[in-house]
Amino acid sequence: MDREIIHIDMDAFYASVEQRDDPKLMGKPVIVGGVRNRGVVCTASYEARKYGIRSAMPIKVAKRLCPKGIYLPVNMQKYKSVSKELHKIFSRYSSKIEPISIDEAFLDITGQNSLLIAKNIKEDIRIELKLTASVGISINKFLAKLASDVKKPDGLTIIKKEEAVEFLKPLPVSRLWGVGPKMERELNKLGIYYIEDIQRYDRNVLVSLFGKRGKEIYDFSYGIDLRPVEVHIINQSIGEEETFQDDINNPEILIDRLEFYSINLANKLISKDYLIRTITVKIKYSDFTVETRSVTLNMPTNDENTIFKISKNILLEKFNLNKDIRLIGLTLSNLIYPEDPIQLSMEI
Repeated sequence: MDREIIHIDMDAFYASVEQRDDPKLMGKPVIVGGVRNRGVVCTASYEARKYGIRSAMPIKVAKRLCPKGIYLPVNMQKYKSVSKELHKIFSRYSSKIEPISIDEAFLDITGQNSLLIAKNIKEDIRIELKLTASVGISINKFLAKLASDVKKPDGLTIIKKEEAVEFLKPLPVSRLWGVGPKMERELNKLGIYYIEDIQRYDRNVLVSLFGKRGKEIYDFSYGIDLRPVEVHIINQSIGEEETFQDDINNPEILIDRLEFYSINLANKLISKDYLIRTITVKIKYSDFTVETRSVTLNMPTNDENTIFKISKNILLEKFNLNKDIRLIGLTLSNLIYPEDPIQLSMEI
């Protein structure tokens, strides 16, 4: 039996919650991000996106693009509360739920009426939370997530098994799961720009060039994704990093990135009910040398402010910021459940 997977993704979640709670904000460009000018955009309403504002953009840049926008600080406690209600709705329809972040999740509803369930979830969200979600339905997680992006906001899209290959052909390779800017550039060097190009490419060559990732992107190009919806899984670590197009010598930009990573990663921890004990900052300098520095906490956390404060201190105190930097990353490790026993340790 083919699986039936639903991906639910809330529409401009933080900004939509703020608009819901303050009707005067409805229809206006709302940008949720740092309270300081050097903060980064976490979420922009669809009205704000018309000005070119997007997630991870520095607030200073956003204000140049949309000076009359309404800029609000992140109210994580409010968003966490809404997220809990959202996940209660999910649990009515499936016991196989994989939270991806505070505002999105996969549901395995194999053997049930996936379209009816998707419509019911959207309606429950609309009535109970006064919010909208975009939903994708397909035979696996990769295709379901792609489907949820097709008609935003408030969309509902199905990608059928027999339609997957043709649906994928015209999409850029960046839409393949795991293809970031660096790998996209490597694929472009091979003349690969669209998923159709990968479908035509020699699988063995991709594997020889990229190893396991080569096989994965080839399989994804044909809509093949065998990963299950994982209800309880603890990765050894989670992290985000970025290679800059131009080398950076401005610490404020690096701090911006750490703040954004801290918020994103904290959301993932919260959605899966994890805590972390180790925070690691990674730097690659313009001469391609790489350094990492870590701190292990006495008490585990999933608080974005704590993660940001410590990662910022690591950056400012343990790296040579006089050198140009081409990459910055933040990794959280030693993941535990809150009920796990805690062994106290010294900071390193």
